[in-house]
Amino acid sequence: MPSIQSIPGSVCAPQGFRAAGVAARIKPSGNPDVALIVSEQPAAATAVFTTNRVCAAPVIVSREHLRAGTARAIAVNAGNANACTGEQGLADARRMAAITAELVGCAPAEVVVASTGVIGHMLPMDRVEAGLRQAVAELSAAGDSQAAQAIMTTDTRPKEAAVEVEIDGKQIRIGGMCKGSGMIAPNMATMLAFITTDAEVWPEALDAALRAATARTFNCVTVDGDCSTNDTLAILANGAAGVRVPPASPAYAAFSEGLLDVCTRLAKELARDGEGATKLVEVHVSGARSVSQALQVARSIANSPLVKTALFGNDPNWGRILCAAGYSGAALDPARLALTLCGAPLVRKGEPVAFDAAAVSQAMRAPEVRIDVDLGLGRSEASVWTCDFSYDYVRINAEYTT
Repeated sequence: MPSIQSIPGSVCAPQGFRAAGVAARIKPSGNPDVALIVSEQPAAATAVFTTNRVCAAPVIVSREHLRAGTARAIAVNAGNANACTGEQGLADARRMAAITAELVGCAPAEVVVASTGVIGHMLPMDRVEAGLRQAVAELSAAGDSQAAQAIMTTDTRPKEAAVEVEIDGKQIRIGGMCKGSGMIAPNMATMLAFITTDAEVWPEALDAALRAATARTFNCVTVDGDCSTNDTLAILANGAAGVRVPPASPAYAAFSEGLLDVCTRLAKELARDGEGATKLVEVHVSGARSVSQALQVARSIANSPLVKTALFGNDPNWGRILCAAGYSGAALDPARLALTLCGAPLVRKGEPVAFDAAAVSQAMRAPEVRIDVDLGLGRSEASVWTCDFSYDYVRINAEYTT
């Protein structure tokens, strides 16, 4: 296993990156709402995007820009999704890239753009442009925390992670930040996430590593079962550390493990900070015939409103969990099922086990809760991270635009 060490910071932890986050009055709150991440030199770049067929203008534009596999900057606004905005929305997303390119000194096609917020409203381009100009003036190698705050919407806190990985006796760094609390049931990434590294990685290899990490992390997070119109997960690799990571090499394996570590940390923070959430929940399914079937069962349980409300109420009503497993569509034999909640066995071979309900309920009050389901059919397993549904989830989403 490679040496991977957690370090402070996020997208500015790797060498050769600067960032900024400023308030441009796009959000009614007046909180920071424009973020900029810039590589000091051209970087290999790739991204994965929402599979929602109603996708936002910045997703369309960024897909076009990343075909060449290189980028210099990521420009983000929060408070307005620029989704369902037609031709004007596309023009605004392209204008956002052009302004950034002019300020940074690169081609518009070297800019990744992203937006998050309310759907169906035109971008206030005068404020976006002013925000980008201010952000360029404030770019700093210590600006990642401000950028992480600027991409937030209903998040209660910024989400950042960074690691240092040893490769051939040298150190490379990988850092990332993300946002997301609601409208999260990704089928690629989730909401907005941005990762940087100072390793030198070929674009095709970078893409493969990102997709592999996404499948095991961001695609295993769900808050409320809704796939966003704006989901974007982008990564830039600028090679500033002077360490090459050739495809199919031990160095590539070490880099991939480091990337997986960062993505895992960020994905868990998304679930932990779900809208109105009081706890992080891991649903682990084992004994499945395939990983895809294990994921199918785990997602069904994690997305069940009845399971999620029971978790909020610290109610060990385990019938809801097996019910959700049963309607998942995966292969399942009720007579072979086993269920453990917070370490307490509740079901074995499809039959209930006597347990101390009060003790399990108390254990469910912890900030992290684990559900284990064994299907008893095979050797494959998978985990999905989610959160509980509280009264606040309904309040936040009922009052989102009013």
